[in-house]
Amino acid sequence: MKLFKVLMLLIFSAVIFLLGYWSGESQCEICPPSEVDFSLFWEAYENVQEKFVDEGKEDVQNIIYGAISGMVESLGDPYTVFMDPDETEVFLEDVKGTFEGVGMEIGIRDGQLTVVSPMEGTPAQKAGLISGDKIIKIGDVFSQEITVDEAVKLIRGEKGSVISLTIFREGWETTRLFEIERDIIKVASLKTETIEGNISYIKLYQFSEKAGSDFRDAVSEILKSPADRIILDLRGNPGGYLQVAQDIAGWFLEKDQVVTIEDFGEGKERNEYLSEGPSSLASYPMVVLIDQGSASGAEILAGALRDDRAITLIGETSFGKGSVQEVEWLSDGSTLKITIARWLTPSGLLISGQGLVPDVKVEMTEEDYLSGNDPQLSKAIEIIKDL
Repeated sequence: MKLFKVLMLLIFSAVIFLLGYWSGESQCEICPPSEVDFSLFWEAYENVQEKFVDEGKEDVQNIIYGAISGMVESLGDPYTVFMDPDETEVFLEDVKGTFEGVGMEIGIRDGQLTVVSPMEGTPAQKAGLISGDKIIKIGDVFSQEITVDEAVKLIRGEKGSVISLTIFREGWETTRLFEIERDIIKVASLKTETIEGNISYIKLYQFSEKAGSDFRDAVSEILKSPADRIILDLRGNPGGYLQVAQDIAGWFLEKDQVVTIEDFGEGKERNEYLSEGPSSLASYPMVVLIDQGSASGAEILAGALRDDRAITLIGETSFGKGSVQEVEWLSDGSTLKITIARWLTPSGLLISGQGLVPDVKVEMTEEDYLSGNDPQLSKAIEIIKDL
């Protein structure tokens, strides 16, 4: 053990020496800050190795993972996270669009783990969870003590197993316990129908990889239908791929109109993402439905339609998840998901932490959800008829 620690210290000293040499001899982009004493970490590490009561249980790899997690968590951004190889595998399941769990998007809102939206037809929706529900406990674990990705890992599980969620909802006097049986979750992208004879209703569930081609097929049907106006429903849409959101925006906007602005921070050049067409639906009168479950790509699309075409937004203030994450792969299969920028609407409105405030506010009550009543859609139909 002593020899191991001596070797570790020698390696550490050599690394620091080389980093110092490279910082002087080459133009490294990120160099160790000279004012930070990294030996403090090894001092703490030595004490753990030497004095921890359960000798032999101190897994070196887990200590390294914990140190990286602590570094990332200290940034205070719930969407910048470190994922070990097992957590990375769970993350990749999301991208595929099929996984085992309860079927809901979660995020941090006002410091509390929150249901962004339950997915259509999933156990979470069938159990009665709604956008805006606060998740107080997952099983016996309090949500304040864990990250979003750790929460996802706890909620996931094999089909047929049961997870207990302690939920608080605005208007309730106390929390309630939900026992939800997990299932295989297959995420749909959209559905369309013609209502009131001439209104095309488009419900976009998420901006998955498949949503782009599904939307193209839907447009083909709309153009052949008697519909001459559109209701775009982005409620409960947690986002997805930016490119898909940009492609779908191109059906509603003229070519080269701004879809969104990527802001990397003060003093850095912004990126503008433009509509690429084909603008087939740009002349259709339309309104957009949003709610607390509209996040990320859904907010980008809704914001672009309002800024570029003065489209009316109806419903409730959106979630406010307007940040850009980049995934960096590490050498052992772990990943870092890092927030690198913030999304702005074409007019420069910051989405992150604020969300989009609807032009026409219509709330959904718990009774509305339970009874299947939809005052937001009713208001959208009322307004679109006059356009």
